[in-house]
Amino acid sequence: MSQINLAGIGVTSQRTRDRLVQRLVDQGISNIHVLETMSKTARHIFLDEAFTHLAYEDKSLPIGYGQTLSQPYIVARMTELLLAAGPLKRVLEVGTGSGYQTAILAQLVDSVFSVERIKPLQDKARERLRLLKMRNVQYKHADGGFGWPYKGPYDGIISTAAPADVPAELIEQLAEGGRLVIPVGDETSQDLVLIEKTEQGLKRQIIEPAFFVPFKSGTIK
Repeated sequence: MSQINLAGIGVTSQRTRDRLVQRLVDQGISNIHVLETMSKTARHIFLDEAFTHLAYEDKSLPIGYGQTLSQPYIVARMTELLLAAGPLKRVLEVGTGSGYQTAILAQLVDSVFSVERIKPLQDKARERLRLLKMRNVQYKHADGGFGWPYKGPYDGIISTAAPADVPAELIEQLAEGGRLVIPVGDETSQDLVLIEKTEQGLKRQIIEPAFFVPFKSGTIK
């Protein structure tokens, strides 16, 4: 891991990242903080070497165990939705995965609490973020559907896998005024959903169609 070129060269260079960010702007991403963070974050280090040449294409890529690294647009879109109401202190991430979404969040919020059911993926993600000197992330190997109640409530919750229905545990761990961004549906039809917890109750908004790996229970060591 220590041999990774963080700056990138050729197809992983800063110039390539800047072109990716311009595509995100063209696709409607407007939060300048999200765009700047995407520009300076080396997506290629979150992939196995065989896929690094595709790191700055706008596509999802395999990371092992049947999981994927989400396409840059959806990472930017979900992060932008999460931050739309203002700065966040405590964010729960359901699904550490490769650690790329974790790294983006860690640069934009005070603290990230990341839960992952597949321990080898989380261990590799932890090492990548250590390499990037991101120290405001706490990790838990657990079934993400239960969240991380002892660290809540959270100003924001983001899920990188799609349940058929929103887990009640995640709603319970959302602070009043907080925002939950989550894909919901099955393997044939999913929507990206924004849920806001207000004094009057829950406000639910369908944002756009999405396609994520399915939300699974249990853990893998």
